[in-house]
Amino acid sequence: MPSTSRPTVPLGTTGMQITRVGFGAWAIGGGGWTFAWGDQDDDASVAAIRHAVEAGVNWVDTAAVYGLGHSEEVVARALGGLPEADRPYVFTKCGLVWDEADRRRAPRRVGDPTSLRTEVEASLRRLGVERIDLYQMHWPAEDGTPLEAYWGTLCDLRTEGKVAAVGLSNHDAGQLERAEAIGHVDTLQPPLSLIERTAAAEAIPWCAAHSTGVIVYSPMQSGLLTGTFSEARAAALPEDDWRSRSPDFTGEGLLANLALADALGPVARRHGTTPAAVAVAWTLAVPGVTGAIVGARSPEQVDGWVGAGELVLDAADLAELDAALAASGSGRGPVLRLGAAPEARS
Repeated sequence: MPSTSRPTVPLGTTGMQITRVGFGAWAIGGGGWTFAWGDQDDDASVAAIRHAVEAGVNWVDTAAVYGLGHSEEVVARALGGLPEADRPYVFTKCGLVWDEADRRRAPRRVGDPTSLRTEVEASLRRLGVERIDLYQMHWPAEDGTPLEAYWGTLCDLRTEGKVAAVGLSNHDAGQLERAEAIGHVDTLQPPLSLIERTAAAEAIPWCAAHSTGVIVYSPMQSGLLTGTFSEARAAALPEDDWRSRSPDFTGEGLLANLALADALGPVARRHGTTPAAVAVAWTLAVPGVTGAIVGARSPEQVDGWVGAGELVLDAADLAELDAALAASGSGRGPVLRLGAAPEARS
């Protein structure tokens, strides 16, 4: 296990012990592709990853598609030269195939076993490792490949030792059940935040019942819940930032989300922390959640959330956020009422 000064928890049945927050490497892929966050300085990315590792974060989550291979290369650069004991776990994903001739075209969701085997070799090469700690199917395939075929391929890669564990991202409870019949689903990676709560209805409870680890992404809803976002900042997002096209960042959706974000401030002040850390800690309070993936583009951004894994929101904090959620009408999915007494929850 990578050494860390921070508390760890088991990641399902994988044998890995992970810190409750991990470094998310989506934005560090840089610009020039469909779901980019805009241009990014690689030196700043390397500094951010190393700062997170030095602060005790012991896992990094990336994907082949982030920057169309570039994020994995930056992760490899950041971790190069680290002693084995200090090297964090590296998780990556497959199943999104891009067109090198048109890098701004949306990647295709591919489950073809031959493609997946080509992809894992490319990720191993870019990451500079002999085995990937966790390999995840990024989205359900849309090329006609049945789930059973692509999940069986990932299970074979686990058996062959090319990857240590395998998981699914953005799959629902019914798909998890089908996969489990083929081979154990080590992990699920769904979106989860105060704004995006859909996975908490069925998928996360399924995981809790099947000893499947859950690492949630976008706990700060791509910056909306950091306490630093505003209408003006949303309006100024460049065209090459995918958020400029999202309903969460425009119109009535944006206003509701910012009203919810305002409620994080008083909770953060009581704990002497940041709204971002409170947003992340809320996801970690959801039963069944193992850890949260949190992105950063600089060491300073890491400092804003790295303490979230040890931040415990009490019943009063959670009830305050429950009330703000109900008042704002923000987002999607069940209102979880985490601040309610256990016997009163529904």
